[in-house]
Amino acid sequence: MHKAKWVGMAAVATLMLGSGSAAFAKASAADVAAAKALLMKGVGFRTVEGQGQVPAYAAYIASVLKQAGYADTDIEITPMGETATLAATLKGTTRGKPIVLLGHMDVVEAKAADWTRDPFVAVEENGYVFGRGSEDNKYDVTLMIATMAKLKKEGFKPRRDIILVLSGDEETEMKTTAALAEKYKGAEFALNGDGGGGLLSEDGKPLFYGLQAGEKSYADYQIAFTDPGGHSSAPTTTNPVYRLAKALDRVGGYHFPNQINELTKASLTAASTQVGGEVGAAMARYARNPNDAAAADLIATRPEYVGQVRTTCVATMVNAGHAQNALPQSATANINCRIFPGVSVEAIQAKLTEVVADATAKVTVLGDPLASDASPLRKDVVAAVTKAVNARYPGLTITPSMSAGATDSLYFRALGVPSYGVSSLFARSEDSFAHGLNERVDIRTLGAALDQWESVLRDIGSQ
Repeated sequence: MHKAKWVGMAAVATLMLGSGSAAFAKASAADVAAAKALLMKGVGFRTVEGQGQVPAYAAYIASVLKQAGYADTDIEITPMGETATLAATLKGTTRGKPIVLLGHMDVVEAKAADWTRDPFVAVEENGYVFGRGSEDNKYDVTLMIATMAKLKKEGFKPRRDIILVLSGDEETEMKTTAALAEKYKGAEFALNGDGGGGLLSEDGKPLFYGLQAGEKSYADYQIAFTDPGGHSSAPTTTNPVYRLAKALDRVGGYHFPNQINELTKASLTAASTQVGGEVGAAMARYARNPNDAAAADLIATRPEYVGQVRTTCVATMVNAGHAQNALPQSATANINCRIFPGVSVEAIQAKLTEVVADATAKVTVLGDPLASDASPLRKDVVAAVTKAVNARYPGLTITPSMSAGATDSLYFRALGVPSYGVSSLFARSEDSFAHGLNERVDIRTLGAALDQWESVLRDIGSQ
């Protein structure tokens, strides 16, 4: 359920807590080469649902960490069906609450026939590594592994445990995520490599860095109508297909209430100067006055920003009838909702029932979705990330952001663990192909990304 990392964010930021340069040597050529090899090896594990390759990838990760000096007791691989979780602990000197690093080992499926290259054989071309999962999420998983290994080799001892926690089905059921969140619900906070990150212009100049501190909740609802049916030669007035069509028309025409929080206020303010024009002006007005309905409606005309101003629900699947010459006995539709932080799944169900306005409709929640609020902007986290990013791009400010999609952070936030997307990836929008054809990641800045992770973990670990 990976997001588009930069949807709803743009340009320079509104939050900056100082700058500075990292107090350690830049990543060596050997470190960069090792990280690239680790990434390319990782892409080769076909960690899609049903292939049973996540445990193999986890075992490989464990072998890398053990070579760096981690003991068997520091690493735990837990099988869960055909997938698994991995946890690796860099032990601290006190008994304070641990800090967890989040990422996921699984990837979405890729149809090889549609790709220019084999999606599960990493290929390096013109400064890019191509392959499924190269961006989502094996890039930052690789860098977290490499950084954890380096810190161990160099004898770094944090004040509290730093635990690398990798899930195995983030792209599908998220059962491993739920299990990990329950196990580590006592953590001080989580840093997620699968959220946030930086955007570059077409010519490679940094535009902004988004620190993800919230994300919209994912939920599916079913609208169902039933009827006794009958012969198609004798139409009735209770045809469930027509009733469903009317209901969907009402849902499609409804706009959920406009909302704002400190994350969207900051990101819209920042985006306003980059987007410019009428929409940019509307963003600035809405950030100043969230009661400006006209501004919100104008922002919502841009698909990449509509999720920043309200909950969104959209029909994604319909199913009806059982024979061409019979009146349908049932008609159902799936409504996919991305819920603004702080709004409950039940509240959206009640609103959909109200909007459908048909007592014969049955609106149900599918599965067991979670809703979570945004995480508070901790000064220690913002300061550490700001320092690390400024070491790469001096003066670049940090934008608090909210993702329109869901990551592992959702489950941790729901259990009270503040979670922050702090990806080290800076990329041009035209280079982002997560979940898409010919997924690729620019590896020419691997060294800087390694420095960023090391700076963040040394600073956070020393507090």
